[in-house]
Amino acid sequence: MTIPDQGASDDRFPATPDYAPYRGGPFRLSMGLERLALDDWIEPDDTFAAQLREKEQLLSKHHHEVFAVFPQAAASSAETLALLTAYLPARFPQLYQRSGAKLNNLVTGQRWDVTNNTLHPLDLAGRLVQEDLCLMQRQPDTGTYHLVGASLCFPTRWKLADKIGRPLNAIHAPIPGYAEQLAVSMDRFFDRLHVDKPVWRLNWSVMDDPTLFQPGGHGRTGVNSAVTAHNAGDTLWLRMERQTLRRLPDSLDILFTIRIHVQPLSRLARRPERAAQLAAAIRALPEPLRRYKSLPPIIDAVLGWLDRAAGRK
Repeated sequence: MTIPDQGASDDRFPATPDYAPYRGGPFRLSMGLERLALDDWIEPDDTFAAQLREKEQLLSKHHHEVFAVFPQAAASSAETLALLTAYLPARFPQLYQRSGAKLNNLVTGQRWDVTNNTLHPLDLAGRLVQEDLCLMQRQPDTGTYHLVGASLCFPTRWKLADKIGRPLNAIHAPIPGYAEQLAVSMDRFFDRLHVDKPVWRLNWSVMDDPTLFQPGGHGRTGVNSAVTAHNAGDTLWLRMERQTLRRLPDSLDILFTIRIHVQPLSRLARRPERAAQLAAAIRALPEPLRRYKSLPPIIDAVLGWLDRAAGRK
């Protein structure tokens, strides 16, 4: 299905939130969770048509790389689709319209039969929104939560094939310090997450590629000589993830959404306080986390550029 281009001035969309998930001070690995108002669960913006078009292309050409689901996720997949198809036209009537079994995307022209569709419910749900969707299910024999289904078109340096079916601890094992500092509290949080208390958090990376589909790239070393302290603003991008977690009321599985925001680092030239905060956050990262975020090839360049943007040079 062809999705038209969309102008950046479309007033049907809320303003993109002004996120700054980085902060200075001593580093502490934490979940950084905030309470989520359900009105803010899904976050469309003026990249809506472009990102949905990219999802369609990825699902058409690389379906096995961006979608996977286990049979035991059938109930939560159907529940996810039902929640979205009720929520979207009610919350964003300028973008979606529901008529019986048909859900119309008023921006892209797509029209979906949400009760009689050949697509898997989770696959269809993932095509409706800019967010990627992941389902976590508690395994009765171990009490641990496993990834049992995902529509993951815009991963940030991880592959769905490496994570599907795995428990929380294995999914997060590559993160330095996770096992020692976060594993127990994360397991406890998943056990105690209430249906009526969804949460959200933010994450950030600095990357030399603005592509949304980024299945690899953790742990890069060496030096990227193409990026310098003079051009880093134009050759690097700040990639931010807005993540939400909510327990589904019927299946009791946990739905994890990931919304990607990418902006050129050059935007911080107009925000010296933000440039200073990001520089402080990078400097505070322990070396293993710098390597995990693939910062070594660009770290001197990005810090040099940020310090100038912050007025320190």
